[in-house]
Amino acid sequence: MTDHIHEYDYVVVGGGTAGSVIASRLTEDPGVTVAVIEGGPSDVGRDDVLTLRRWMGLLGGELDYDYPTTEQPRGNSHIRHSRARVLGGCSSHNTLIAFKPLPSDWDEWAGAGAEGWDAAAMDPYFHKLRNNIVPVDEADRNAIARDFVDAARTALEVPRIESFNAQPFHEGVGFFDLAYHPENNKRSSASVAYLHPFLDRPNLHIALETWAYRLELDGTRATGVHVRAKDGEERTVRARREVLVCAGAVDTPRLLMHSGIGPRADLEKLGIPVVHDLPGVGENLLDHPESVIVWETHGPIPENSAMDSDAGLFVRRDPASAGPDLMFHFYQIPFTDNPERLGYERPAHGVSMTPNIPKPRSRGRLYLTSADPEVKPALDFRYFTDEDDYDGRTLVDGIRIAREIAKREPLAGWLKREVCPGPEVKSDEEISEYARKVAHTVYHPAGTCRMGAADDELAVVGPDLKIRGLTGVRIADASVFPTMTAVNPMITVLMVGEKCADLLGGNA
Repeated sequence: MTDHIHEYDYVVVGGGTAGSVIASRLTEDPGVTVAVIEGGPSDVGRDDVLTLRRWMGLLGGELDYDYPTTEQPRGNSHIRHSRARVLGGCSSHNTLIAFKPLPSDWDEWAGAGAEGWDAAAMDPYFHKLRNNIVPVDEADRNAIARDFVDAARTALEVPRIESFNAQPFHEGVGFFDLAYHPENNKRSSASVAYLHPFLDRPNLHIALETWAYRLELDGTRATGVHVRAKDGEERTVRARREVLVCAGAVDTPRLLMHSGIGPRADLEKLGIPVVHDLPGVGENLLDHPESVIVWETHGPIPENSAMDSDAGLFVRRDPASAGPDLMFHFYQIPFTDNPERLGYERPAHGVSMTPNIPKPRSRGRLYLTSADPEVKPALDFRYFTDEDDYDGRTLVDGIRIAREIAKREPLAGWLKREVCPGPEVKSDEEISEYARKVAHTVYHPAGTCRMGAADDELAVVGPDLKIRGLTGVRIADASVFPTMTAVNPMITVLMVGEKCADLLGGNA
């Protein structure tokens, strides 16, 4: 209802990983007013959110938008894509594995048309981050995870890495760096680091449990956003300077398309008036798919852990690859949600290795199925559909490498038997079928409003993060990734937020 109009200099849609950074940085200037539109509640005082080790309890719960996947002929059609509905976004929901992007990741972006986003230009933003990024604390280093690190190092002859952020790497094994406070296992999420200390700023307004469903446009200029509060009241929040869309790789393209910004034919088919024909919106859907191999252990695993997946491994199988081309998370739990669907049983005590594709070649698509903004969009990741089956073959290699690690002491002594896929699954074809059917996501959707050069017809934003053909609106979240980072992308999103705040500095 337009009789309830609120006006600010900037309106940030989404109080998540990038949105928290931008709102915090902009309001450092007391003369600048900022409204943050956040669909979920606050995380302040919520131990279920702030305690890192409780992350799995958030999946599929009240703080999860929980997006389904369309039918995947070569993959797992049952994957649920968790997207957080809480202040801090997915940094309030995930495991806070914190990798500085590799130089090859940034340089690949620059090569894809993101001028000014090369490694040399982006490196300073890592050092600006407010988050407490530290290697997993000694007290949280579980004995079986330590033994995994030792076994992988000797089996594969890769270096032990004490901090993955100390210098660029091509391969190595070690405990992750996490954005957390080891003394109490509390998160150092985007909201904790960037918003909590500044909630009393009079120029910062955070509208919680308020859902943005359509951008307000005056011709080709974005002037605000239409929102709905928890009680159903609708209003328009106006931006004097810019609207900053930070709703994530699912909800940012969804918001654009419901605002009439997207592929003309798709919008017309649903009866959505086309405001701006932009064919790249929703295309280039990326993810880090991974599979799982599970072992039963001889008994219980020691209790100490930061978040039950504290160590990992990177391998570069192809020497020509710019960075690692195979990754593993080591879970100190039997991660059998998807294998159970195939008839496997969860052991009482166990561990898992999850072969992951750092640079997947399959590309998916996100699209609307209804003109009703409340209807969830369709997520078709097109898992394992790349032409030469690079993605599928990567998982086969991963299962075989995991088995080699499991044979090595000191890890081998812990393991009683391989539960899934089981030692009888031996051929490449059998391993591939298993690996793809039980594949899951590590919740890294990206790329759906990708950044690119001015002559790139499918680029949605330019290197200045402005939406092509529109004024007064930018996007800053994982949707702008031209390609997937080889490493877990949370720090990349924080750095996108810092870069966006910097780009706005000239306007502030």
